[in-house]
Amino acid sequence: MSRVSALGEYLRYRSALPPRLSEFAILVTAAQWQQQLEWDIHAPIALKAGIPQLVMDAMWAGMTPSNLDADLKVLYDLCTELHRDRHVTAATHERAVMTLGEQGAMDAVGICGYYALLAMVLNSQQEAS
Repeated sequence: MSRVSALGEYLRYRSALPPRLSEFAILVTAAQWQQQLEWDIHAPIALKAGIPQLVMDAMWAGMTPSNLDADLKVLYDLCTELHRDRHVTAATHERAVMTLGEQGAMDAVGICGYYALLAMVLNSQQEAS
């Protein structure tokens, strides 16, 4: 895991996404993987960054949150499609680039991949314990 720490550092602290959006993408990933530790670490940070508790509660319960701000809706769709369908439609990609910028959309994909990797590692260790 030390080999991927530079990627994590970039995605967490220097990505093109502001903290509100990067923390939201992390929570979408934690919810998709039902990774409690990731959730417990990032939910308070996301709350401080402006993600409403009701939105977080819905995601953790496996429901699509309602009344998302436009940027969160685009990011939710991007991340959810990627995790659920293993690809993103052209329409979703286009909306992500228009809303988040090309670098922001790619950083969101990177966040999904990085935190999915962490979730896999943590979930595999939980089951092994």
